[in-house]
Amino acid sequence: MADAVRDEAVDPGDDLVDEEIVEDTDADGDGTGRSAAAGAAEAWRGPSIRRWLLFAALAIVVVAIDQASKAWLTAQLAPGAGKVLVDGLLNIVHGQNSGILFGLLPQSAPAFAVVSLGVTALIVVYHWKAGRGILATLALGLLLGGAIGNLIDRLVHGYVVDWIDMGIGTARFWTYNVADAAITTSILLLILMALVPRTADWGADG
Repeated sequence: MADAVRDEAVDPGDDLVDEEIVEDTDADGDGTGRSAAAGAAEAWRGPSIRRWLLFAALAIVVVAIDQASKAWLTAQLAPGAGKVLVDGLLNIVHGQNSGILFGLLPQSAPAFAVVSLGVTALIVVYHWKAGRGILATLALGLLLGGAIGNLIDRLVHGYVVDWIDMGIGTARFWTYNVADAAITTSILLLILMALVPRTADWGADG
């Protein structure tokens, strides 16, 4: 009978061992030996230098091509004049857009020049916060370049030079420029990432 009582007795050391196991598990967070502090250290800290360089280079290339093409166009054609490149499909024209993208909201260039200044700053901040995937960097670089390209026109001329006229016969698309094309491509990429979230992590930086 005494032996049975001794067998059923609880060793106080067992409770201490159990408490140590619980404390170790809580400290590790997920119980795998990986601490919460280590997980926080691995958190993304923003785009790398190489990703910032890609972002800036893309914006600079868009601005350079946009401004060069507009300078060439204005030297070749008087305002309102045009030239047929592919009959019924593609023309170049010298358009002066006092509105926004594709000629929408005319006579609002000064207001949108002010808005564009704020937009360029927001694009840079957004890339800093969300530019982890390669598509985000490409989209935001295109968007920044397009915004700056049209902003230069608004500040220098008070309007944006549009010159690409596409369509089929009498059904024409809005006249646009290289900056508009970059902005449109950017918007399409951003829509793609919103509709298919996994694409936002393609080529993740860090």
